[in-house]
Amino acid sequence: MSRTSKANDPELAHKLSRRGVLGVAAGATAAAIVGAAAGPAAAAAATSAAASGRGRPVLPPGRLGTQLYSLRDKVSSLGFAKVFAELERYGYDEIEYAGYTQGTGPISLAQLKQLARGHGLRGIGSHVGYYSSDPNAYTFAQNLDKVLDDAQALGLPHIGTASGPFRYGSTVDASKRAAEEFNTYGAAAKKRGLKFYQHNHAEEFSFATDQPDVRLYDVLLAETDPDLVYLEMDIYWAFVGQFRFGKRADGTPAPFDPLRYVLKQPHRYPLFHVKDGTHDESARDGYRMVDVGDGDIDYKRFISAVNKTHGGYRDHHWQTEHDNPVESFAFARKSSEHLHSLR
Repeated sequence: MSRTSKANDPELAHKLSRRGVLGVAAGATAAAIVGAAAGPAAAAAATSAAASGRGRPVLPPGRLGTQLYSLRDKVSSLGFAKVFAELERYGYDEIEYAGYTQGTGPISLAQLKQLARGHGLRGIGSHVGYYSSDPNAYTFAQNLDKVLDDAQALGLPHIGTASGPFRYGSTVDASKRAAEEFNTYGAAAKKRGLKFYQHNHAEEFSFATDQPDVRLYDVLLAETDPDLVYLEMDIYWAFVGQFRFGKRADGTPAPFDPLRYVLKQPHRYPLFHVKDGTHDESARDGYRMVDVGDGDIDYKRFISAVNKTHGGYRDHHWQTEHDNPVESFAFARKSSEHLHSLR
């Protein structure tokens, strides 16, 4: 397939335009969109309500979850039952799996499903590897049917991967090949009544090595079928991507707003990872990860904007996460308290 510039790739250019995907320039900011939609009077009313402690909760009811990777130390040492009991106490509604044992020893999927339900928790999704050189590996590429069987056994509505679409490299054609495989997994999942999704890190927002004017995330969105492949935006890593890849290799500006991606195609983002960071331009990533509520990412603005989209208040799920919390139960409790306090 051609490795010439985007200008000479009319099929890709058409897809980028047709699906409303952002180019390398973001255009108007999401804040302007949200502000214009709300109007001065609505904004003033919202400010007044917040100041008086009133107003609609920002967090949709029944939609708060956590990625169990954040609590892996507690799961391995205490077991799923005690962790689920704590999450129930903290006001969580959902969980996203990062493996179905996490060092606890043998446990059946039926037992795991029952434990979660017994504590009022719904399994909303799970992260599984994309591919491996081991033909017996538990990945989408090597054991698709088994991955989908297990998701169905747990009653999960979503099944996805946190692996980046870099199996074949970081060129445009490499991203297209990965997107084609994602479409295959998405089609197989759809036949089972499931939704396949991909979770981003920062590198998805980098530029193609062979076409430095093309952002790889735009290729992924353009080349995957929106009825088959969904996205779980990790908001923290998207903001890191905004910091790291806000300029092209030649130094020319290439800004983007993570929220604007969602507002352009909200139906493609059923799941979000809510993790926080303090802004620090001396750090490689531009942020240092902290517990949700202790950082600088404006989740009141972000979640409120998503809520304003069609079906937004009921169609999106918010999973708290911290890759390496100082104390994982404290992280889970503080994150829930913060998100439930937003008005």
